[in-house]
Amino acid sequence: MKNQLILAAGLALAAMSPSYAQNLSKGDQHILEQLAQANMAEVAAGKIALEKASKPEVKNFAQQMVDDHSKGLQAVQDVARSKNVTLPSEPDAKHRKMAERLNSLSGDAFDRAYLSNAGVHDHRDAHKLVADAQKKASDADVKALAAKLQPTVDQHLHTVQAMMGGKNATSEQ
Repeated sequence: MKNQLILAAGLALAAMSPSYAQNLSKGDQHILEQLAQANMAEVAAGKIALEKASKPEVKNFAQQMVDDHSKGLQAVQDVARSKNVTLPSEPDAKHRKMAERLNSLSGDAFDRAYLSNAGVHDHRDAHKLVADAQKKASDADVKALAAKLQPTVDQHLHTVQAMMGGKNATSEQ
C-alpha cells in the first residue's frame, strides 16, 4: 500500500512537470517564436522611431506600433506560457541589423527607411505569417492567436501604405 501511494504521488508530480505539459508540435512552436520575433521587432523599431522620426505622423505611427505590438507580444507570451514554450527574449539577427541601420539614419531618410522596412516590409511578412498560421497551425490556441492578431496587422499595413502615398515599396529608399 505504501509503495502504491508513493507511485501515485510520483505520477501526480510527473504529470505537473513541464515535460508532461501540453506539448505543441515543432511547427506550432516555430509559429509562436516567429510571432514573438515580429512583435519584438516592431516594438524595438517603434521605440527608435519615437526618438528619431522627423515627422509627427511617423512618430504617431511609431507610438501605435509600440502600443499595439506590445499587446500582441503579451498575447503571444500568454499562449506560449500556457503551452510551456520558451520564446526568444530579444530580436533576431535580421531585426537587430535593421535596428542598427535605422539608428544610423536621421531626418527624412530615417522616416522613409522606417516606414518602408518596419512598416510595409515587416507588416507584409507578418500578414503572411498570421495567415499561414491560421491555415497550418495544429493547435487551436495558436490558430486563435493568429486570427486575433490578423486585423491589427492588416490595419497597420493599410495605414503605412497610405502614409507612403499608396506606394508598395518594400526596400529602403
